[in-house]
Amino acid sequence: MDSHTSTKTADETTSAGFDYVFPAIRGVQAGREFYVSMCPLRLIPRIFLFDDVELPAELRAQRVLNKGRLPALTRYLLDNPDDYVFSALTASVDGEMRFEGITDSGLGMRAGQIRIPMSARFLINDGQHRRAAIEQALRENPDLGHETIAVVFFHDAGLKRCQQMFADLNRHAVRPARSIGVLYDHRDDLANITRLLAMSSPVFRGHIEMESSNLSKRSRKLFTLSALHSGTRCLLQGLKVERDKAAALAQAYWEAVDAQIPDWALVRQRVLSAPDVRRDYIHSHGIALHALGRLGNSLLHESTSPSRWRARLKRLSAVDWSRNNPAWEGRAMSAGRVQKSQQHLALTVNYLRRHIGLELTPEEQELEDAYLRGDV
Repeated sequence: MDSHTSTKTADETTSAGFDYVFPAIRGVQAGREFYVSMCPLRLIPRIFLFDDVELPAELRAQRVLNKGRLPALTRYLLDNPDDYVFSALTASVDGEMRFEGITDSGLGMRAGQIRIPMSARFLINDGQHRRAAIEQALRENPDLGHETIAVVFFHDAGLKRCQQMFADLNRHAVRPARSIGVLYDHRDDLANITRLLAMSSPVFRGHIEMESSNLSKRSRKLFTLSALHSGTRCLLQGLKVERDKAAALAQAYWEAVDAQIPDWALVRQRVLSAPDVRRDYIHSHGIALHALGRLGNSLLHESTSPSRWRARLKRLSAVDWSRNNPAWEGRAMSAGRVQKSQQHLALTVNYLRRHIGLELTPEEQELEDAYLRGDV
């Protein structure tokens, strides 16, 4: 017997003879009928199950629910009741589905309704995290229950078919590049600040790759939007400033950094090319922006006085950013290649902190000692 089918329970027996009725449009894929419908959110937790039984992976029809994802999804739904978007759920129905067409709909027999016995089981093939988030959100805001979500119904053809559906639905799913996620996110304040920097700051305007999170060797851009976003996030982390002031502070900081790295200005002036600068120097890679953001955060927590943190930053002018500088090996680089790991980032920050006269925290000093001993 398939793991997601079972003998009927007492509740299923008592529901015999009663049907769920959904408005639907009928379609055909791979010779199999399927139906697209709308379902009120309040019904989602009641009728749609996910295969969360403690079974080996080979006996389940989907991955284990990652509960760590639910708080963010739930908050998204609760915080944006007038502006959220959830894509359709896909479900297999372990039971009979009867389609009744509406002959005068103008769509022939494609539009109508489906009847599904209440004793049938609905198994989520795609969207179990959305389903769980909807359930949690309804506890805090029951009014969401009147809204609807699209559902695609397939006949349940057994465990093997359900597993294949899961594999096929996720086979070509590609997470969008972080840069384009920042570019298109108008809800997040930090994303808005980052776009503003990229499009209006004299340091970055015209030299930020807005869509891809990786630069080709021949790209004329200096940084990606995702790298600027990471650096600015680190810069502003924990600072209690309003959004407008945060944007102005970030621009002032990056302009102060720019004044200590002449090569950036030479690229803007077209004296140097961006590919050559990225090839020869560390300061034009994402790890540098990230490290400089952390460095700035320490300076701003130490003192909000622009004159004080600007004075500290002037010491950056003495940093040898060349890849030929052996100090970068094991920090920003490994075997001559720029790295992005948290350990490499932390060691790069250590190097810059010591260069401008900032003390290391105990944790940073412990990592630095391990690096100097050759243990990392």
